[in-house]
Amino acid sequence: MGLYPEIEPYDQGMLDVGDGNRVYWETCGNPRGKPALVLHGGPGSGSSPYLRRLFDPAAYRIVLLDQRGSGRSTPHASAYDTDMSVNTTQHVMADLEVLRRHLGIERWLVWGGSWGSVLGLRYAQTHPGVVSELVLTAVATGANREVTLLTRGLGKLFPEAFERFLALLPEDERDGNPAAAYNRLIESPDPEVRERAARGWTDWETAIIPAPPRSVPRFEEPEFRMGFARTVTHYFGNDHFLGADNDEGVVLRDAPLLKDIPGTMVQGSLDFGNLLGTVWRLHHAWPGSELVIVDEAGHDAGTPGMVDALVAATDKYARG
Repeated sequence: MGLYPEIEPYDQGMLDVGDGNRVYWETCGNPRGKPALVLHGGPGSGSSPYLRRLFDPAAYRIVLLDQRGSGRSTPHASAYDTDMSVNTTQHVMADLEVLRRHLGIERWLVWGGSWGSVLGLRYAQTHPGVVSELVLTAVATGANREVTLLTRGLGKLFPEAFERFLALLPEDERDGNPAAAYNRLIESPDPEVRERAARGWTDWETAIIPAPPRSVPRFEEPEFRMGFARTVTHYFGNDHFLGADNDEGVVLRDAPLLKDIPGTMVQGSLDFGNLLGTVWRLHHAWPGSELVIVDEAGHDAGTPGMVDALVAATDKYARG
């Protein structure tokens, strides 16, 4: 099946969403097609032209945006004076509503990958009337136990990399929440401390990629690396701004709120997030959801089997 051909936006802009933030957005495909909103991962990675190609451009009006502080949105999280206190799950969900109204869209399909799946799920639970369907991949729910797995649990599988990861932290913080500790370093007024911490964080994220090649080219770009590490640790260190009762997962707890929204989850069998069983629990708690497991695939939505399953899902909802 594969990806659809490359396309370019027919419209784009910078939207003032308040708090001094301007969010980049673009639309491509068919202006009269079924609206689809694409939520990138990270948090903080920014959107990618690749994501446009998961949708039939003749059937969909495809909307992409760079969430607060990422990509082409301003101010960028890599800038030390950027105020991160106004970059939370609630702020970003509010931005989605501002964008939806700006584009004159009543309801849209929501596609999300990794952090984008957390955001998409919570957005659908909070604004169920505006979400027609959900297509999610590399599924996460933002629960604290997921963060603990990624920042501590996987240390048993990658002990050498984990030792280097912890070594950058003050000794009295190595037994606590690594994400929060790294975020404190990234917020340091010393640029050298910030840079070492951003590099340490992205080195760990690279080390835990489950299959080769273990490289993320964008992590070699200083601005991207800093903005990404700062935003991820900001969210990971603050319960994803979902509340203090988020250990088992607010999103999973509220899964029944999705009962009137059909959805497809495409999950790689080698995605380490599967170790917690969250995606299976979510599937069984969400009436009308479909779970597609892709063998020999990890957290990357760009692998061939994942692409085929994701395109099949968007094609199905286009026909619907």
